This record gives sequence, C-alpha cells and structure tokens, in this order.
Amino acid sequence: MKKFLASLIIFLSFQASESLAVQSAYDIIIAGAGTGGISAAIQASRMGAEVLVIEPTNMIGGQATAAGVSTMDDLSNQMSGLYAEFINRVEEYYSQRGKSTGTCYWNVIYKAFEPSVGAKILSDMARGEDAPDILYNSRITGVQTEKIIAVDADDVNENICVKGVIVQTPEGKLNIPCKILIDATEYGDIIPMTGALYRVGNSLSDNMNLDSLIQDITWTAVIRKYPDGIPARLRPLKPLPGYDMAKYNYESYVTPNGADFTGTYPVKLPVNFISHNAYRGLPDSFLPGNYDSEPENWKLITKSSVNWGNDYPGQYKWRNKYGLPVSYLEDMNLRERVERDALIKTLHFIYYIQNELHESWSIDEDEYNYLPEAAKDLPKEWQEIAKHMPPVPYIRESRRIVAAHTLTSTELYNNSLSYHDNNRNREINNSIAIGRYILDLHHLESDSELEQDLGEKAEYMESHKPAGNFQVPLDILIPDKVDGFIAAEKNLSMTRLASGALRLQPITMMTGQAAGALAALAVKSELQPRAVKAIRVQKALLDSGVNLSLCEYSDVPKSHKYNASIQLMNLYDLIQPEEYPDLTSGDISVKGRFGVDEPLTSEQSAKIIERLNAITGRKLTEVKELEETDGLTKGEAAEITAKLLEQL
Repeated sequence: MKKFLASLIIFLSFQASESLAVQSAYDIIIAGAGTGGISAAIQASRMGAEVLVIEPTNMIGGQATAAGVSTMDDLSNQMSGLYAEFINRVEEYYSQRGKSTGTCYWNVIYKAFEPSVGAKILSDMARGEDAPDILYNSRITGVQTEKIIAVDADDVNENICVKGVIVQTPEGKLNIPCKILIDATEYGDIIPMTGALYRVGNSLSDNMNLDSLIQDITWTAVIRKYPDGIPARLRPLKPLPGYDMAKYNYESYVTPNGADFTGTYPVKLPVNFISHNAYRGLPDSFLPGNYDSEPENWKLITKSSVNWGNDYPGQYKWRNKYGLPVSYLEDMNLRERVERDALIKTLHFIYYIQNELHESWSIDEDEYNYLPEAAKDLPKEWQEIAKHMPPVPYIRESRRIVAAHTLTSTELYNNSLSYHDNNRNREINNSIAIGRYILDLHHLESDSELEQDLGEKAEYMESHKPAGNFQVPLDILIPDKVDGFIAAEKNLSMTRLASGALRLQPITMMTGQAAGALAALAVKSELQPRAVKAIRVQKALLDSGVNLSLCEYSDVPKSHKYNASIQLMNLYDLIQPEEYPDLTSGDISVKGRFGVDEPLTSEQSAKIIERLNAITGRKLTEVKELEETDGLTKGEAAEITAKLLEQL
C-alpha cells in the first residue's frame, strides 16, 4: 500500500512538471483547474472542443484538493454528471482498499477522500483522446479583447469580445488566441482583465468599497496520527511568532478535556480532540484498518483535515470586524500578507496539538510536497512542515460577474419550495445544475454587509435557507456586455447570500460542467454564449447524465428511456403528471407518478401546443405528431415534445 501511494505522489509531481506542447490557438481556454474549471474542461473536451486549462499550482482540483477541503459539502442526497462520476471513482478506489469514505461531519452519509487521491482521480478523468491540455504553474496575466459595435433599428450596442490571453509559464510568456474564455479561478481574477462589470463584497466594480467585507479564508492542513511517535522532522521545537494569541484562540475550540460532540447543534465548544478529528475525518490509505464516522469509531480515526477554528482572520478580526476587506481580492500585496498570516495561524495549530493537547499527531507528510510561496521565509524546521501543507488557501468568496440576471437568496428559497405544501412546480426552466446547501456566509452581522439594492437582508440567512434542493439558472454564467467569456466556480452572477449556497465543491463541479457545455456549443455553432439556447445546453447535460429537474417519479427511474425528456417536461411545465411528489417533509424518496405509459388525451395535446406557443412566442399551426394522439403514450409525447423544443 505504501509503495502504491508513494508512486502516486511521484506521478502527481511528474505530471505537474512535465512540459506541454501548447497549440497555437484553442477553442476554449479555462483559467483555473479547480472543481469548476476541470469540470468545464472535461465536459467541453468530451464534446469535441480543443481546450487548454491554465492552472497556477502544480495540482488540479482547487478547493477540493489543492486547498485541502476534501470533505464534500453535499446536502442534496443526489449525485449526477461529472460529480457523480468523480465520487463513484473515489468510492471504487477506497472500496478496493477496504476503506470507507463516510468519515467526516460526524455522519456516514458524507463523502471524504485524501487530497492526493482526489487529484489523481480528476487527472484520470481528464485523460484520453478527448482530454484537455493543462498548463501547470502558469497563470493568465492579460486578456486580449476587441470592441464590437452592433447596430439595430432601435439602439447601438457596444460589447467587449474576448479574443485570447497572455499566459506566464515557467518557460516564459505566451500569447494564445481562443474563441471562449472561462474564469474558473478561486478569486475571479480574470474578470477585471476582460473589462466586465463585477460585484465584490456588497459593491460594484465601478463604485467599489474596498473596506466592505468578504468571508474569511482558511489555510487548511491534513494531519495524521503517528502511532510510533512523531518523527523529529515533523515536531518543531519552537513556536512561530504570534503563538500566544493562537493558543488562546484554539483553547476555545478544542482542549484535552473538551466535550464529546453529541449530535446536536450548535456544537458545544470546546470539544475534545477525538470529536475535532471526526468533524473533518479522512480515510487513511497508509495505516491498516478501517473506520467511518459512527460515534463508536471516532477514536479510530487516524487522519483529518484542519478546517475549524483556523479561519483567517476569524476571531482575530480585521480592524475590529469579522471577515476580510474587499481589498484582499484587489490588492496583490495585501493578499500576499493575509495568506502568509493565514498559513501561520494553521501552523500554530500543529504546535498546539503536540504541546498543549499532547497528541502524537502532525502534518501528513504523504500529502503534498511543495513549499507554498507564503512559507518561503519561515524558519527551516517550519518549512519541513509547511511543504506538506496545501499549496493554496481555501477561498470562500470571490469576485462575481454582473449578468442580465443576478441570483438572489429569495429566488433560491422560492425555487427550493417546489413540491412543498402543494406549491407544485416552481422549477427554473433554464436550470443547468441542482444543488443543496445552506446560505453559508461566515460572520454575517448586518444588512449593510449585503446588496441592499437587490433586496438582501441579514435575516434571510436563516429565513431563506433553502428548504430542499435548488436549481441554478444558465444566465448567471454569462456576463453582461462581454462576449467570448463565461464564469464558473464561485464567479457567477449572484448575491453574497446566494454565493454562500453555490460556493461548495459539488455544486461548483456541476455549474462548471454546464459552463463547459455552453462553451463547447458556442464554439460548434459559431455563436456567442448568450445566443446559445438553454434547451441545447440542457440536452447536452442530460446526455451526460446530469439531473436538471427537482421532480422525480416512481414510474420514471433514472434508467428509463424517457427520463431526460420528462425532466424537460418538468422544467418547461409542458405535460402535467398524474401525481406530483410531496417533498414537504424534506424526504426526496417521496416521488410522484408521471403516468409514462398512460394514453395522451387530445386535451393534453392541445395544452402542450399552447404552452409551447407561450414559451417560444410563435404560433405552432401544425404539430402532427402531437395532434394525432391515438395510441400515443405520455412518455412518447414527452420524447416528441423534447425534440420539438430543441428545434424551436
């Protein structure tokens, strides 16, 4: 086992350092190989596009791997598309080794994996004849654009159109043309280079408040138990400067005699070290035996992630306020200083574990092997630890494009009420992803921290918490007045509260996959992304195994030949089912009944045509396949209607 994983680490190091023969031009260039970026790249490549990914680190996977957040934040109870493919491969990997993936969040339903394993699996998914090219240790430093003036009968519109990028690689600068550029960076760093208007904190880029707040960052760490004692190289003798304040901070989270987590929230703090480790517990490929997150097994956990109590600034505050200023995103010098301090705060916890908790744990030296830039000036004994830290911090909040539509917490909440309390169909007809998470905005204290012009209020963090699964609309991926450009990852057109529900790994993979499908279709059709019809993107995603509808039927399982078409009937409210599900209790196993084999009546056929007319704004004078209802089942009608919808 140890030999296998050693070869895995060597493989990842080799993969990141091997040179790539870059083409002279690409259909699609993606900035960032994180959860959203790599999903976009895989999807677009599988659809036949030539794709280049520019990744600033030596590792793909972003927040899920390179930033060390490899405990999946998924409350949706469903998986589909590339996210499902990824998790299934993770399950297979650990199953073959007799290991459970249900090791985190004190509950076996949640999935976890070691960052190096996640990166290896994503690398495997991105290989093959239809694979994207990936440039590691490189970053986009400029975007090439031109102005496009469009004149119609009523107005003159001036748009910016992206034409290519300037890339800094270890070997030098490259100018690479492209048809579509996707910003999947963790910070939204490409958005300003395009000239697009964007939101940052609660303000707009053309009237930016640099002192407004965004969420804390966290420099995570993967820690591991050393049953035979901590190797001397992983046990620093002296703490780093600032340890006394860090010690005081960590004493409020975990102590030797802290409480057991009892399954009730809010968590009673401080907890003991066993409960702490069970919160972000990871499978351990290096030690024998198995465990999961059942309470009786917490004491058996030998590997965990540090992502609790080490938010930065966290309890330290910034100028007596929680969170970071917007200037962290905008000022590169401040960003460098903040990230160094965040790294040190987590290194303090390593010292705290060993010297205050007296536990035989330290950094996992089989994860990572690359000294982060933020650790370059640390004492040598601490560099030995830091080189096994994630190469980048976990970024919760980024710049967000301004699109024709901005997703709000109210819209998310109302959509999540579909099929609750007889609300029936509140589905979003241009849905391109399904997720579920709370409006997780760290330390939100007042309305003034939110976009009041869009009606957001601090009280909505609780009152508008999604009641179930929610859908993500296509149009929040497309910036206003900038062509050849798509947003992915956390950079979508949404409010701060909405971003709290859309920023985690499962949903960023799903929206990233949608961004890749949209980009590939735009290239193939020689259209700008905003001109690509949602139905075409949805069809590509459904063909790739993505679930788009919130409604499920007992007589139309995922394997049913008409499942994709019937999902479209739900989205566009085209054919009424025999019985809607009732999800009031939150139990998604309570399914409705479509009546897939029931005969279609002439009245139902007329309603379908009427609804199609309303959607398209066109008069369908003759639709023979639907008008001739004799012998036609509702399932067959759904298939015919789906094909007709694609052609409109």
